[in-house]
Amino acid sequence: MEPRTIAIIQARTSSSRLPNKVLLDIAGQPALAHVVERTRRANTIDEVVVATTTGPSDDPVESFCMERDYLCYRGDQHDVLDRYYGAAQVYAAEVIVRITGDCPLIDPEVIDKTVNAFWGLSDGESSVRRDDGLEITENREGAAQPSSLVAPYDFAANRLPPPWGRTYPIGLDTEVCAFTSLELAWKEAKQPHQREHVMPFFYDQPERFRILLVNHDTDYGALRWTLDTPEDLELLRQIFAHFQDRNDFSWLEVLALLEQEPQLALINANVQAKHYQAVDDRQY
Repeated sequence: MEPRTIAIIQARTSSSRLPNKVLLDIAGQPALAHVVERTRRANTIDEVVVATTTGPSDDPVESFCMERDYLCYRGDQHDVLDRYYGAAQVYAAEVIVRITGDCPLIDPEVIDKTVNAFWGLSDGESSVRRDDGLEITENREGAAQPSSLVAPYDFAANRLPPPWGRTYPIGLDTEVCAFTSLELAWKEAKQPHQREHVMPFFYDQPERFRILLVNHDTDYGALRWTLDTPEDLELLRQIFAHFQDRNDFSWLEVLALLEQEPQLALINANVQAKHYQAVDDRQY
């Protein structure tokens, strides 16, 4: 029997730069609906759970999930690692896929690629081990397939903070680990950014953990397709409008659109991404 793989989507309304962003309208639907529905299309995912907070301001998130029949878990507002651990326990996750609620263009094929890479299923990829203990995979033809399904990594992702970098657009972020690894992080992580951002415990210690960075063969890491500012919202609304409010288009279709209409990428070109160690100073 294959391990039970649960995608946990963290979502709350109290974003500092764009309050209530996960429930803002994009193409007639709350942004969170696009995240959930697109994640559900991934073949490697058994269940999708929205993990919001116990704060009263997130009652609308729970109500939205109940209306849509989405699984929902409520936990700590700032200790998101604890929230993930609780959700993983309640829904009996053996493998956790971390998705954030501000990624309405999340792509099921990218999710599948990252999950499969975690298991060592290469799908035309090759990997190179670096001196810092990080392994990087890139799209290549003729990569060998493993003979058994045994996870060779503790953590896999298609994005990591500098100095490692990323080649997928911001907004397609997918991170994968086993429940046993998440539990270890939950027990041992002490730094505020490790509790708030869930997975830094692993990539803060590349000498300790087997870490895999999944790369695309062409670098599109400078593209910003996430939802964190009014400029981001405007771009996403224009992208969905181009596809006549569908939400089943692929990230490659979005890429083709931006190549045809490069002025779209200028809408949020000046938005600065937050540093991965930044924490919500309202708590700390």
